[in-house]
Parts: sequence; structure tokens; C-alpha cells
Amino acid sequence: MSDNRLSVFKTYKLYVGGKFPRSESGRVYEVTDSKGKWLANAPQSSRKDARDAVVAARKAFGGWSGATAYNRGQILYRIAEMLEGRKDQFVREVADAEGLSKSKAAAVVDAAIDRWVWYAGWTDKIGQVVGGANPVAGPFFNLSTPEPTGVVTVLAPQKSSFLGLVSVIAPVIATGNTAVVVASAHSPLPALSLGEVLATSDLPGGVVNILSGRTAEIAAPLASHQDVNAIDLTGADAALAKELEIAAADNLKRVLSPQPVDEGGAFDWSADPGTHRLTAFLETKTVWHPTGALGTSGSSY
Repeated sequence: MSDNRLSVFKTYKLYVGGKFPRSESGRVYEVTDSKGKWLANAPQSSRKDARDAVVAARKAFGGWSGATAYNRGQILYRIAEMLEGRKDQFVREVADAEGLSKSKAAAVVDAAIDRWVWYAGWTDKIGQVVGGANPVAGPFFNLSTPEPTGVVTVLAPQKSSFLGLVSVIAPVIATGNTAVVVASAHSPLPALSLGEVLATSDLPGGVVNILSGRTAEIAAPLASHQDVNAIDLTGADAALAKELEIAAADNLKRVLSPQPVDEGGAFDWSADPGTHRLTAFLETKTVWHPTGALGTSGSSY
């Protein structure tokens, strides 16, 4: 084997509708490591790419939200399996993206895999936690059940390129929503590689769509898009978050605002995630149903 062979550099692409397009604009931008060393060219998404991602997410919503919670859990677990098999690749990418040692990057990747398993276990349980039968006066059943909000735009954390990324994507799709994800502007490579894992994990195309580029440029058309039902502002700074909240109000989007510590990258993504992000993009449907005719002896059941 020749020692003079050329390295085959990885071409990073967007993940939209289950496919891997280059940006519609043809633009790319340089991605560097923590020391300024060039790593790769990433696609610089345009407004058209953002609109295409929303179309793909809406098309996938019916099938994904209509799937059984158990089936969604199986698919999320499959994502964890596939990540386990490609762990070395993600350790390298996370180490470069976040300036971590190999051992620390490995711990981050392990935590991200475990996070997928955590949310896989919640898919068929969250309904029991937030739903229920309500006591009412009269011969009726009154049942409240959670339903997914719809298409959710997710601005991924800027500093936590992988664990934080998984922590904001997994709860959105675990509850039956579909997602348009804007990756970290400075460290998008782990997110773009995640698209390759999702594509081979039985996840239907369009359930998760991943865009890279300038966060504000991509987020603006998504916040004002009439077919986006909710937006997670985790990866936005205070000024951008305020601007996007105003745009989101136009069609009454649900908005999950970032905590102040997110902006500095100091948020501890390794902490117990709880159920907050699972319930953030759920609607509650309440149904009344008669129990049956009542005789002198009480209910007929």
C-alpha cells in the first residue's frame, strides 16, 4: 500500500427529509477546532433550506405522531444502538468541536447515548404522568390526554455540540413532534454526523431535519413561518431570543425560552433532564364521554 495516498476528506451535508442535500445556496463556511485549525467546510443553509425543512417535517408529522409510543421508543433506542457502533467517530468530532481530551469527549458521547435511552423509555410513559381521568359531576368520563404540538424548530446549544444537541432533539421527537434543528453555528459537525445515524435508525425521513449555518439567518424565517407550531430558543442569545419571540407570536407558537446560563455555555447538560422538555411541546386534549344510562340503582355499568 502506498504511503503517498491522499486522504479522503468527509463532505458534510444537511439532513432534510431523510436525504442529504447541499445547501440550496451553494454556500459553505469553514469550521475550525478550538485552536483555529481547519476541520471541514459545512453547508451554510439559506432561508429556502429552512422552508424545505419545514415542508419535510410537516409531511412526516402525521405518520410519526400516529405511530404508537412504544414504536417511537424502539426507534429512539435504535438510534442509541447505532451511536454506540460509531462512538469513535463522535468522540473525535466532539473533542475537536469542544476542545476536550479524548477521555472527556468519550464521557460526553456516552452521556449522549444514555440520553437517547432515557427518552426512549419515556415515550410510552409520559402520557400516564401528564394525562388522567378527571372527576366530574354527572354520568360522564372526562379524560385528558397529551398530544404532540406539531412541527418544532429547535435552536441547538452553541457550546454543547453533542450532549446538549441530543438533549433538545430527543424529547421533541419522543412525544411525537417533528423537528427542524439549527445546529451550533461554530460546532456543527457532530450534528451533521448525527443525521447519518438517524438515516440508518428506522427514523422516518423528515422527523428530524438538521441545518447548519448562521443561527440568526436560519432562525428568523423559521420563527415567522406559519406552519411551525413551536420553537425552542436554547441556542439563541438574549437579543436574538427576544426578536424570535416577537416573530413567533404571529401564529401563537409555543416558545421555550433559554435559561440565562445557556448563553455562556455554563448549563450542565449532564444533569438529570427530568420531564420538562417532554411536556414543553405537548398539548392537552380533554374528552367527555357518557358513561351510560342511570337507573334507580345507579350506573348501568
